[in-house]
Amino acid sequence: MSTTETNVTRELFDKVILPIYAPAQFVPVRGKGSRVWDQEGKEYIDFAGGIAVTALGHCHPVLVETLHKQSEKLWHVSNIFTNEPALRLAKKLTEATFADRVFFANSGAEANEAAFKLARYYATNTISPYKTKIIAFHHAFHGRTFFTVTVGGQPKYSDGFGPKPADIIHVPFNDLDAVKAVIDDHTCAIVVEPIQGEGGVMPATEAFLRGLRELCDEYQALLVYDEVQTGMGRTGKLFAYQHLDIVPDILTTAKALGGGFPISAMLTTETIAKAMKPGTHGTTYGGNPLACSVAEAAIDIINNDQLLQGVEQRHQWIVQKLEALNARHHIFTCIRGKGLLIGAQLAPEYSHRIREFIQVAAEHGVMLLSAGVDVLRFAPSLLISQDDIEQGMDNLQQAFAQVVGE
Repeated sequence: MSTTETNVTRELFDKVILPIYAPAQFVPVRGKGSRVWDQEGKEYIDFAGGIAVTALGHCHPVLVETLHKQSEKLWHVSNIFTNEPALRLAKKLTEATFADRVFFANSGAEANEAAFKLARYYATNTISPYKTKIIAFHHAFHGRTFFTVTVGGQPKYSDGFGPKPADIIHVPFNDLDAVKAVIDDHTCAIVVEPIQGEGGVMPATEAFLRGLRELCDEYQALLVYDEVQTGMGRTGKLFAYQHLDIVPDILTTAKALGGGFPISAMLTTETIAKAMKPGTHGTTYGGNPLACSVAEAAIDIINNDQLLQGVEQRHQWIVQKLEALNARHHIFTCIRGKGLLIGAQLAPEYSHRIREFIQVAAEHGVMLLSAGVDVLRFAPSLLISQDDIEQGMDNLQQAFAQVVGE
């Protein structure tokens, strides 16, 4: 059957796609900036950003031009060869961060898989063969490979697949005493998100992160920052760790790195990287010229003082609108987050209706996310205009009034 003969509707999803998603009932077909249109021509304000991916909005002209130009030069060579876009991107990432070395992959899960493997490989080969324990946190999320989903602190994602990778311990987030109770000389790494995304947009406290750094130094463990969601300007710095003088040993980033084109990276220091050798890890597609050329263009745009300062201004616009909305409808218990990763926690009487809030928001022309079981998540483009924010919030006001019956 040819493409033209196929009736491409939302119903087709239920027939041909593995039933592991429950997508919205409309099908987006076109986007520009922070606006999206579906098959029926209905317009939406995008507060979801593809789960913090489209940091420069949809079809940013520079990214489109970059992809077009690279598509006529070189698509893929594998890692049997290197390529110019990968080398340029790696140089820009190391110059902008603590890191000396970069590993490119295709998704946040792959970057985290590489990070966790590196942490164990480094520890067992340079310190002790018994130094394998990984400390992670309840409600964390690090990806969907079996290793990363086990390190993530949400059993609902890791149960049911047989025996899990061993020597991984979970403790409460932002509880330094809980970490002190389990860390020992067998610990190779502590893995933490500066802001837990799927865990409800929950920021780590400065004291907690500083304490983790000190414990890692004391026990010769590596501090791994998962910045898959917080990286690439999302919090108002290129990476969230740069808000504080607390530097990780390994950092992962993905989502917004390619502005919507799949690419991820693991960053680390020369000392840690030199434990690896050819063949200890790898990927076929990672660092391909298409992805790296787009990511290079994205980092050139994002790593700019004016843009990063604008993230904080947009944070204030959104939070002010949410507070005004809450003053009218009393549906949130708190609004938290940093930069353009914002979570609004529903009051107990509404927490079980989060899907309804998101569905009705879509009916009123707003694309919205959840985070955890009771938090509405906002992760729009870093360039979203004040007009788009105001229109989106006006639409949300109507949507929420409908949900609460006012």
